[in-house]
Amino acid sequence: MNVATYMICVAVLLCGAAPAGAAEPDLLVRGEYLALASDCVACHTVPGKASFSGGREFKLPFGSLFTPNITADKETGIGLWSDDDFDSAVRRGVGKGGKHYYPAFPYTSYSLMSREDVLAIKAYLFSLPPIHEPSKDDSLVFPFNQRWGMVVWNWMFFDDKRFEVSSDKSAEWNRGAFLVEGPGHCGECHTPRNFMQAVKPSDAYAGALVEGWHAYNISSDPMFGIGNWSVEELSHYLAKGFTLDRGLANGPMAEVVERSLRHLSEADIRAMAVYLKSTLPQATGVMPPLAVATADMNTVDDTLGRKIFADACAGCHALTGQGVNTKVATLKGIKSLNDSSAANLLGTLLLGHETDERSRDYYMPGFIRTYESREIAAVSNFIAGRLGRNSGLITPAMVDERKKQLQ
Repeated sequence: MNVATYMICVAVLLCGAAPAGAAEPDLLVRGEYLALASDCVACHTVPGKASFSGGREFKLPFGSLFTPNITADKETGIGLWSDDDFDSAVRRGVGKGGKHYYPAFPYTSYSLMSREDVLAIKAYLFSLPPIHEPSKDDSLVFPFNQRWGMVVWNWMFFDDKRFEVSSDKSAEWNRGAFLVEGPGHCGECHTPRNFMQAVKPSDAYAGALVEGWHAYNISSDPMFGIGNWSVEELSHYLAKGFTLDRGLANGPMAEVVERSLRHLSEADIRAMAVYLKSTLPQATGVMPPLAVATADMNTVDDTLGRKIFADACAGCHALTGQGVNTKVATLKGIKSLNDSSAANLLGTLLLGHETDERSRDYYMPGFIRTYESREIAAVSNFIAGRLGRNSGLITPAMVDERKKQLQ
């Protein structure tokens, strides 16, 4: 519970009612939970700046988008927005004054929420301190900088509809479907898009490239997706960001766990897992590594990759690929070791893995300034060749390109 919610609750206990103009405590609690489920803070916050003050850059093939300030500041935020303004923006992609938003903002998923859900989020945002932070201008090239084109896009690809309960499914399945398809907007990252940047329903959850990272297949396919995961394994991954022998969430997915999923109730996380395991299988993408029970890197010749691994990695991962002191560091089962593009493997090696609040079990330093590209390529090939299906595919040029994407 945040400070604003706590103070209102104290006022209710002392005075018997909320202060004039203040939202009811239950509404704020509901709004905070829905804001967490919707992962609002991740997109609308720049590291080191106030939450929800906007300014985060999303790099697209045709330019960059910057998220707006959604605090209650009246000059630079949404402090002058009415309930109708906010509801229209979140569920229909049309903000105050008729401004159309691009589908990078997942209103196409948020539309499944009710008006009451959306206004609860607004009440929560308005309970927080307003932050004066002017929004940055987008830098899209023509014709993508013409917002009126979204009228046509919405007509072609947007179904403005609410979530409907499936009477032939369990309450748990329906709850999971709402969270995954609606506020959680999982398909926005894990479903490929067409040339007009609309998700392809026929390829739902088949995996896609997001900000240079691969959001892997999370359909029910047993080979390429999560079909052979148990509900318990998938629930643990969603809530904790790792599952033994399945790997560790990295890149944007790690942020989703950090900022959103780990704050949800155990029942809601399980419901999401139940729903995801019921989705249509999509037989495409990256397969998991071969089952290697006792990978032994000690038998490998003393190559550059092995030397770097021994110097920089073995202290946490061991030369066998097993986690030292923490199971989180186990390399066995990481799908990125089979990805021929090495996008996620290189991203993790270069940037590391940091968390705001979780234990240091999840921390990994980045090596973008420590090792040259040829050295990063060598250690990547060493790991992928011994614990994955790839061997010798990663080149220094690939590392150089990944560095450009990440900087």
